[in-house]
Amino acid sequence: MTVRLQSADFDVSAEVKALTEGRTDIGAVVNFIGICRAGPADDRITAMTLDHYPDMAQAELERIEAQARERWPLDGVTIIHRFGRLVPGDNIVLVVTASKHRQAAFEAASFLMDYLKTRAPFWKKEERASGSGWVAAKDEDDLAASRWEKGT
Repeated sequence: MTVRLQSADFDVSAEVKALTEGRTDIGAVVNFIGICRAGPADDRITAMTLDHYPDMAQAELERIEAQARERWPLDGVTIIHRFGRLVPGDNIVLVVTASKHRQAAFEAASFLMDYLKTRAPFWKKEERASGSGWVAAKDEDDLAASRWEKGT
């Protein structure tokens, strides 16, 4: 298990290699890379700042990772979430899940991203030509995460 918060960029290939090197029990690896995007042409994002409380954010990411391990037979998980000022094209988040079979790896990666998006304590401020401001949570993200609630 790797769960890290960092301001520096990450190397996807190096992280996958670190998770899988020498392992013959892994049959599937799923990667998700979240990238800062510019947004609509009429109001482009020029930068985004992700703020957090380090201890709280680390604990919550570890809790979310533990929930994924309880739900699926995972042989490895890597979560790296960046913070600080990012510009379009910069990597934001990396989720790598490894399992014997693809379904568990895919489902766990999807679960992790839905929960990171809705439960990880990060605050996002976008800078645009029209001004800057903090971004509110989105109902569609909460709806996506709700599919993982027990009993649904």
